[in-house]
Amino acid sequence: MSLLLLVVSALHILILILLFVATLDKSWWTLPGKESLNLWYDCTWNNDNKTWACSNVSENGWLKAVQVLMVLSLILCCLSFILFMFQLYTMRRGGLFYATGLCQLCTSVAVFTGALIYAIHAEEILAERPPGGSFGYCFALAWVAFPLALASGVIYIHLRKRE
Repeated sequence: MSLLLLVVSALHILILILLFVATLDKSWWTLPGKESLNLWYDCTWNNDNKTWACSNVSENGWLKAVQVLMVLSLILCCLSFILFMFQLYTMRRGGLFYATGLCQLCTSVAVFTGALIYAIHAEEILAERPPGGSFGYCFALAWVAFPLALASGVIYIHLRKRE
């Protein structure tokens, strides 16, 4: 049982790390010439002084929705981990981790919705940018976090506390 708890906890921490990187790092969209766009800033590489020059992203409504959903997924994932630890030490034997599982399933839905909105409305979000480019690794990490959070939520719902 302790090995299962260790694996479930490690999976949850992995999902948290993936969500933090996907939400806060600078590569949701990459353009030729070392330019990248994340959820918060538009960054361009300056060859003269070898630094990144970043400015705020546009006020696009779809991008704001993605920002909100990704932050919500982080909050829900952190909350579900806290709930898991609380339930692990206070729940009576034989109890199910329904609250933790439900929270983690909501995390999965929030990540899925945010990444899907970004994928569908990428042209509108990137309207002022030069053509070309591709989705960055943060976008891919969000899509990787989605099935992991979904699987984690299902595991928590079926997990029973044992001695």
